[in-house]
Amino acid sequence: MMAVATYCNEFKAGMDNGKYVRYTPEQVEALERFYHECPKPSSIRRQQLIRECPILSNIEPKQIKVWFQNRRCREKQRKEALRLQAVNRKLTAMNKLLMEENDRLQKQVSQLVYENSYFRQQTQNTTLATTDASCESVVTNGQHHLTPQHLPRDASPAGLLSIAEETLTEFLSKATGTAVEWVQMPGMKPGPDSVGIVAISHGCTGVAARVCGLVGLEPTRVAEILKDRPSWFRDCRAVDVLNVLPTGNGGTIELLYMQLYAPTTLAPPRDFWLLRYTSVLDDSSLVVCERSLSNTQGGPSMPIVQHFVRAEMLPSGYLIRPCEGGGSIIHIVDHMDLEAFSVPEVLRPLYESSTILAQRATMAALRQLRQIAQEVSRSTVTGWGRRPAALRALSQRLSRGFNEALNGFTDEGWSMMGNDGLDDVTILLNSSPGKIMGANLAFANGFPVMNNAILCAKASMLLQNVPPAILLRFLREHRSEWADSNIDAYSAAALKVGSCSMPVFRVASFGGQVILPLAHTIEHEEFLEIIKLESVGPCQDNSVMPNDVFLLQHYSGVDENAVGMCSELIFAPIDAAFSDDAPLLPSGFRIIPLDSGVDASSPNRTLDLASALEVGATGSRVSGDYSGNSNSTRSVMTIAFQFPFESHLHENVASMARQYVRSIISSVQRVALALSPSHLSSHSGLRPPPGTPEAHTLACWICRSYRNYLGMELLKPSNEGSESILKTLWHHQDAIMCCTLKALPVFTFANQAGLDMLETTLVALQDITLEKIFDDHGRKTLSLEFPQIMQQGFACLQGGICLSSMGRPVSYERGIAWKVLNEEENSHCICFLFVNWSFI
Repeated sequence: MMAVATYCNEFKAGMDNGKYVRYTPEQVEALERFYHECPKPSSIRRQQLIRECPILSNIEPKQIKVWFQNRRCREKQRKEALRLQAVNRKLTAMNKLLMEENDRLQKQVSQLVYENSYFRQQTQNTTLATTDASCESVVTNGQHHLTPQHLPRDASPAGLLSIAEETLTEFLSKATGTAVEWVQMPGMKPGPDSVGIVAISHGCTGVAARVCGLVGLEPTRVAEILKDRPSWFRDCRAVDVLNVLPTGNGGTIELLYMQLYAPTTLAPPRDFWLLRYTSVLDDSSLVVCERSLSNTQGGPSMPIVQHFVRAEMLPSGYLIRPCEGGGSIIHIVDHMDLEAFSVPEVLRPLYESSTILAQRATMAALRQLRQIAQEVSRSTVTGWGRRPAALRALSQRLSRGFNEALNGFTDEGWSMMGNDGLDDVTILLNSSPGKIMGANLAFANGFPVMNNAILCAKASMLLQNVPPAILLRFLREHRSEWADSNIDAYSAAALKVGSCSMPVFRVASFGGQVILPLAHTIEHEEFLEIIKLESVGPCQDNSVMPNDVFLLQHYSGVDENAVGMCSELIFAPIDAAFSDDAPLLPSGFRIIPLDSGVDASSPNRTLDLASALEVGATGSRVSGDYSGNSNSTRSVMTIAFQFPFESHLHENVASMARQYVRSIISSVQRVALALSPSHLSSHSGLRPPPGTPEAHTLACWICRSYRNYLGMELLKPSNEGSESILKTLWHHQDAIMCCTLKALPVFTFANQAGLDMLETTLVALQDITLEKIFDDHGRKTLSLEFPQIMQQGFACLQGGICLSSMGRPVSYERGIAWKVLNEEENSHCICFLFVNWSFI
């Protein structure tokens, strides 16, 4: 009623004679009721409203129109005010974080100045003092560090509380103090739209990362989410709470055993024996801190677990402070020693990089919190009627299933199968009932499933000079380049759980496949999608057919500029009517960048690492083949594919799986070579497909035809021959591309700008048809201009929008199309030039 009274006093409608009319409460109530049903009614609807509501009969239709305009304007202003208030709260919280960070940096500077002065004074004293005095000074200084806090404690509650309090102090000194020298993570700039203030350690023991940010959740909810590490940390296999002890100050002490997956087949998994301490500080901040229990601290011990490497977690945790206006300000610190000596030297950057730790653990925690906060505030339902939490669970199941197959733990029923004389592909078998119950169910009609075992074929390979994000994107969009559709169909059929009623939905063609996006996390560029690979029989309007092959696919790490980002493409065959607990057998690829280290002998070498590494008892070394230029970009790719089968056919399925994975490795090697910058920049990379002229000749034809038809030069005149023409054409600022003169034109050549515009490579360019890059309007315009191109020889295209091979819209100011003639003056192809193009 207050709102109605407000409108009675404030809402007025303009009339033709410049006067205003005041609405009654009943009229405002009727208009408001109709506004919520239709905020922007047409003139017919407004007249209908006047007829249906007698109380509005004395108001002219134009007055009703003005009222709705004013109402929409006020609603827009209200939403904008709320948005600005939220941004202001966020900026205030970020400003507080930045001020705290500035204070910490000032303390760090003061400490460095003091230490510099102290060491300078010590140097002078050492010069003046005698040898005996110097020795005595050294002994005295050494005793200064033997404080009681480093003495072993027992496993009693009092001893554990002593360790917990020490852990709390050390964690806070890292979160807000100067115990660790933090430097800004490359590529991360703080701001209201960033993930937070991200920093990595410099010059400390092990690897460490810290992130500070604002989340729209209460502190207790934040702590609850972060304690459930397997739900957001994809590398975490399990966290078992073995004991819980309450403390006198209202906190709790927990003894935990945690296992982490190995990210690749060439390294063992890690485990931790931890103490976790939860308490509330005097300023109402909630703290959850952890550290490893070892012989130096005392306390209870945990026996070494077979096949795991015991790693150490140095004081780490979460500082959660309530924020004014709701939400929490959070500091997350991860500090670990991952025992890098236990892996081959070429892989040690994975365990010695604070950047990789920040991407995979520290920032992942904050992303999870922000995603949940966003879902709570919006309460949305996404693809296939599932809420974001359900989609997150599906994505988590894909990652977990992939990691389980990759690691092949014996307690899950995995056992290794003998090889065929080569060590490039490892075969694991699993016939445990627990595993099968998750992957094979009974048919709905009562008949049992024949498949009662699972086989996994896995391998790892080193990649040189290939950006992981670009390679994974190519594998995703050009599945036919490496996958066998028959094997996809076999895997899908093996997991069918009987006949069922399949819902009919619509999907869109994309990159030679059919993809239905289920979820897309903008901040992390993470996708969860459904892929329809093929249909049996005609499939009009892209609806689902009973025998379609579907994959549930998780795709992440697509940002080419992200430092230390792991790229993953994991998929599993599903039924069109799959449920949230449907069986999943994930397979796929994982690429992790190696920050530094030794290099392979040649840029196109992508052989399996296992045959080139020699690991000793005390560490590892790399054979002579892996020495060379250390400035090249390197990454390690891990491949794992799972196949359900009947146990008595394991030999046949194993042979098929080996050959399939080896064929995939060969395809990846070919694609990696084509995508490497060194290959693309060479003239050999400019060679069109067989049956077309050499690149130098084609460049001359393009320029000559342009001059003949348009009466001007495409390139600046040069006397250096065809090689200079090709080089200038390749580096031309505008996008230039050629396509065939066929019923379905296919691109055969593009310069660097053209490849960037289409987001593709010279190899993949040949799979892109001309009609694929235009929308319906563009195709209609092109069909009208095509006869003019063939008769007149050229046509000028108005500015418009086209699509890259990744489906991204690209705008261009204007375009030119002309016919390219060969030496015999016969039509060879059509060339397009797009001026001032940019992604929208």
